[in-house]
Amino acid sequence: MDKQKKVKQLVDNLRQAIVGKEEAIELVLVALLSGGHALLEDVPGVGKTLLAKSLAASIAGKFQRIQCTPDLLPTDITGTNIWNPSSGEFSFLPGPVFTNILLADEINRATPRTQSALLEVMEETQVTIDGVSRPVEMPFFAIATQNPIEYQGTFPLPEAQLDRFTLSFSLGYPGEAEEIQMLQRSQSGEIGSDRLEPCITPEEVLELRKRCGEMKVSDAINQYIVNLVRATRDDSEITLGASPRGTVALQKAAQSLAFLRSMVDGNRTADYVVPDDVKDLAPYVLGHRIIPTGRRSTTGIIKRILTEVEVN
Repeated sequence: MDKQKKVKQLVDNLRQAIVGKEEAIELVLVALLSGGHALLEDVPGVGKTLLAKSLAASIAGKFQRIQCTPDLLPTDITGTNIWNPSSGEFSFLPGPVFTNILLADEINRATPRTQSALLEVMEETQVTIDGVSRPVEMPFFAIATQNPIEYQGTFPLPEAQLDRFTLSFSLGYPGEAEEIQMLQRSQSGEIGSDRLEPCITPEEVLELRKRCGEMKVSDAINQYIVNLVRATRDDSEITLGASPRGTVALQKAAQSLAFLRSMVDGNRTADYVVPDDVKDLAPYVLGHRIIPTGRRSTTGIIKRILTEVEVN
């Protein structure tokens, strides 16, 4: 497999569907290649579903979408055992979680009990029902969305659930030129994930994940990552700092970003992580893992910590 060619094709494929969102494309691929999951906190209609469907179409993977509502049950996500009268025994009916790309739309509209149905599969890539553990298809990648503005009828994600997401980011509104381009594409019928041709297989995604894990991380970079995370636990503006899972997530995400940039950027051929990889990802990896005092911006706090913690 020509890794560089495959990665470039994957990026170009997403660019065909997602107009002008280079950073969002990079971040969602970092989450995918690091073996993690992504939380999109954004207003409706900016392309979150399109991004998930385009990614699934690009990797020739299965796609399932869950519209989260207060009456959604855990078994609506995981599946359940049903009685088969003809055979006289129970048979398992798999839920939408048995897929490659799972979109949990408006996840904060589901009750805490239903939200918890995703905890096991996001961490262990398996679902346990009635004492039987069933692995999901690999690669498994969950994208959850929530509207940060609307709070009526929602259930905020607990810290344990937020901690399962490698990255949290938003797409934001498009620029004026980008929005005009969207209209032109819509008018010509060019918009839509169904028009994308697969450029990589799920098996090749797993190979790329392995290659990301082989990116070298020096002792100095590891120390820098640890210092950043520990700084969130001692900061006066933070009530709850990032967990050790956040430390590992930041390292893996930095490896994936270093790999992705070495494949896409012709000026970078290094096979190791540099401090800028960590700095660029820290707000997205650590921001949703901390609880600030008062109504302070988590992104602003992380950016301040980045200026205070030195690279060894």
